[in-house]
Amino acid sequence: MTTQPAAPDVLVIGGGVAALCAAIAARRAGASVRLAELAPPALRGGNTRHSRNLRIMHDAPTPFSPECYGAEEYLAELRRAAEGHGDPLLSRMLVEHSAAIVPWLAAQGVVFQRAGDGLLPFSRRTCFFWGGGKAAVNALYATAGRLGVAIGYDSGARGLAVADGRVRTVDLMTPSGPETLCPRAVVVGCGGAQAHRPGLRAWWGEAADRFLIRGTPYADGAILRDLIAQGAATAGEPGACHLVAVDARSPEVDGGIVTRVRGIPAGIVVDQAGRRFHDEGGDTGPTRYAVWGRKVAEQPGQAAWLILDAAAEQRVPPPAFPPLRAATAADLAALAGLDPAALVATLGAYNAAVRDGRTVGLAPDKSRYARALTEPPFAAVPIGPGITFTCFGVKVDAQARVVLKDGGSIANLYAAGMIMAQSILGTGYLAGAAVVIGAVFGRIAGQEAARHAAG
Repeated sequence: MTTQPAAPDVLVIGGGVAALCAAIAARRAGASVRLAELAPPALRGGNTRHSRNLRIMHDAPTPFSPECYGAEEYLAELRRAAEGHGDPLLSRMLVEHSAAIVPWLAAQGVVFQRAGDGLLPFSRRTCFFWGGGKAAVNALYATAGRLGVAIGYDSGARGLAVADGRVRTVDLMTPSGPETLCPRAVVVGCGGAQAHRPGLRAWWGEAADRFLIRGTPYADGAILRDLIAQGAATAGEPGACHLVAVDARSPEVDGGIVTRVRGIPAGIVVDQAGRRFHDEGGDTGPTRYAVWGRKVAEQPGQAAWLILDAAAEQRVPPPAFPPLRAATAADLAALAGLDPAALVATLGAYNAAVRDGRTVGLAPDKSRYARALTEPPFAAVPIGPGITFTCFGVKVDAQARVVLKDGGSIANLYAAGMIMAQSILGTGYLAGAAVVIGAVFGRIAGQEAARHAAG
């Protein structure tokens, strides 16, 4: 192992939007910066590479966001999502700084898609990356490299030595072997622990083995666990996570946003016994993906099936994988490995209960968008739970410094992104919140780390 006393001013651990914004902000503030990304170049960028938008406060229309989305409305939605567990100061900081983050990101090379071009869904709360998250990640890496940030791939921090209220050394594993660095300041922007199955099993048991990891397989939580073991204060709840209903045929890791099952309100969802278990019309906004992700995770085998007829399938956006199809419900059940008699009975009872867009007399009833499913061919989409991120992290203060359980802070350690987002979101979520938390607090953490290193 080699020790390098002449370390960078700022070491940034991670490779998504939080880490990249921290590295760029620190470098622009005059610090020498090294970025350690655990992933190889082809998979760099964390979950950001699968993102598409970020939630922005704006008091007037912008080229990228129509109408307005004021600070108080934004804060109220954050409070509801966090169920009152978010830090009020950090929440307000996020909202206020979000107004300036789009032009700042644009100055770093990120391109945004213009609102009203006919290619985007209407959204006054969010603005969209042109080309998606991967294009944004590529732009930020290009800017970081051009500014002189030393970028290391396949380079993971395995531990931070904290003593007397500051980080003394950081152990890295790199392609050339282990290193011990002594940076003046450290920013951790390496996400949560959704790819650490042993940790998930501790709370979810064997069900965790059937969770599909929607994003990066490199969010192993090693630094999070290390910091908690050294006394970092925590936010959120251990074991809590953001689950989404995805096609069960998706890749085990890195499937991304396209694997979401989007047609649930158009049909019915049954478990492995062929029975319905939740109201398909109850949640039809963006939150429905998370509602169904958790519901499917609670079912035996963590499996379910979306059942459609030909008319319903026409109302559903094209899925990532083609559905199973058959001329009859019984034949469809056989293809899906379900009990034909049970599925035929469930479908018959549902069709008989449809009244004016809802059902009557079922348990559970379908409260909206209920239509009889009678037109062949019938279709089935297998559903499994996909995990996006975990809802347990470290607390930070207004300078993005990591806070200790005893009320103090680690003077030269800063955190940004999903490793600290629970300080704002608790165990909840809002669309576009993860990316904006990473960008805003990455920028803050980088600036504060550079300031500390210069002092």
